[in-house]
Amino acid sequence: MSVEAITITLVIITFAIYTGIGWWSRVRDTSNFYVAGQNVPTVANGAAIAADWMSAASFISMAGLVAFLGYDGTIYLMGWTGGYVLLALLLAPYLRKFGKFTVPDFIGDRFYSSNARAVAAIATIFISLTYISGQMRGVGIVFSRYLQVDIIVGVLIGMAIVGFFALLGGMKGVTWTQAIQYFVIIIAFLIPAFAISYQLTGNPVPQLALTGSDIVDRLGQIQVDLGMTEYMAPFTDLSLLNVFMITLALMAGTAGLPHVIVRFYTVKSVRAARWSAVWAIVFIALLYLTAPAVGAFAKYNLIDSIANKPIEEVENISWVEKWETTGLLQFDDKNGDGMVNFTGGEDNEVVIDGDIIVLSTPEVANLAPFIIALVAAGGLAAALSTASGLLITMTSAVSHDIYYRIFNKEASEKQRLRVGRITLLVALLIAAYVGINPPGFAGEVVALAFGLGAASLFPVILLGIFDKRMNKEGAIAGILTGLIFTLAMIGMILSQSIFGTDEAIIDSFFGINAQGVGVVGMVLNFIVSFIVSRNTAAPPVEIQQLIEEVRAPEVDDDSEIAAGKEE
Repeated sequence: MSVEAITITLVIITFAIYTGIGWWSRVRDTSNFYVAGQNVPTVANGAAIAADWMSAASFISMAGLVAFLGYDGTIYLMGWTGGYVLLALLLAPYLRKFGKFTVPDFIGDRFYSSNARAVAAIATIFISLTYISGQMRGVGIVFSRYLQVDIIVGVLIGMAIVGFFALLGGMKGVTWTQAIQYFVIIIAFLIPAFAISYQLTGNPVPQLALTGSDIVDRLGQIQVDLGMTEYMAPFTDLSLLNVFMITLALMAGTAGLPHVIVRFYTVKSVRAARWSAVWAIVFIALLYLTAPAVGAFAKYNLIDSIANKPIEEVENISWVEKWETTGLLQFDDKNGDGMVNFTGGEDNEVVIDGDIIVLSTPEVANLAPFIIALVAAGGLAAALSTASGLLITMTSAVSHDIYYRIFNKEASEKQRLRVGRITLLVALLIAAYVGINPPGFAGEVVALAFGLGAASLFPVILLGIFDKRMNKEGAIAGILTGLIFTLAMIGMILSQSIFGTDEAIIDSFFGINAQGVGVVGMVLNFIVSFIVSRNTAAPPVEIQQLIEEVRAPEVDDDSEIAAGKEE
């Protein structure tokens, strides 16, 4: 069988499993649709969190970013892993103890305000739409390669599949599907990593091969010989300022991501939320500790396969021919010498989309067709798992936090589910459009969502837990300030790719790029929240007492604390 046939067969099998789980866990009530009935076992929830976390950005794009950026690409490893630890230890247990459905639920009740709830829901929608766009891009790339169709068609196919799973099972179906998808993701990532590690270094353990062999030195020398910068040279693609700002944006943004935070509401208790976090860290570490090695191995194999070889010869290589069909790999013989000049500079003749690095690596390394197909199935699982969770997060923000909690408190379960599913379809269409017209790699697009999370929700969640004096006026002003500023900066810096302008409106914000500018928005949020809250009325006494109870260690771990005073 051909690689494509094996891939399609494996994808059909895994999708049949996902569909069966979705049908088994289909929902008819909002509790199961939004938070899976708060009855998910800790290990399963940990696996679901890991699958939700290890999106297309982690599986497909992160190793590609490390391969292209070298040393500077480690910002994604440091930011995302450090941010998850921050979320798990600093925020998640307190949010679970509060006992609500969603992040806007927490903000609305903590700040005793429907307006605060609405603003938080709007921020949730912007964050989730940006994040899901990167997932749609990843799904589109996989389908475009293995169905041999244009990436636009691939994105549209992915849109239909993602919508099907999310509509069918809600959060309950998504959670159990994600628990299975995690194991597909990790197996698909580790097996080719072991194989390529052994092939290049004789050591099957990627982490040991990366640090205990000369592979990085060999790669660095090849890049220097081709006119590129040395692979491990720091601050070549990103300045020191941007490395710091992007890492901080990814960390703080992690702690403000609604679709990750909601995972801690799907378990029975605060204790279960903590253990879910522990299991998730273990599961996530398996991929994140392997990604740097995969990035280096992939870059070495890619350069070795095509650099300084006749273009005609290279274009007859099977994997090159198939990726060229997608439009994500192209050659441009600028000097007319008929050779592939792979330099990374202005005379570079290879146009390669960084998002294909991981997916193409097994083919470039001539691994078995089954492994190539397994990586494709893993990429789809990564993108689909996160996209489904994001869709549920957006629909809950609209149908639960805005429609039900603000505009129609008498709405029936059926009405709320209908509004949620309509919202899901609209969100899918918007995400598909951005997936077809992305402002960067899948990982870079996702990084924008983290910046929005850091600028809008993280400060208010943190202050809502640890600052009793923080009030509704401060929360609303802070969220709006951080969100509007960051959206405006991202729009102006990336205006060429987002709005099609002839050139960017601004190159950066005082040297800070679009992925890092969320930190500035976050600082503004903290400052505005603090100043406004100190110059307006203090929260009601019962709200201040509530916060003390949420933070009190003597409160039973299995208890929930409910708040509920609204404007």
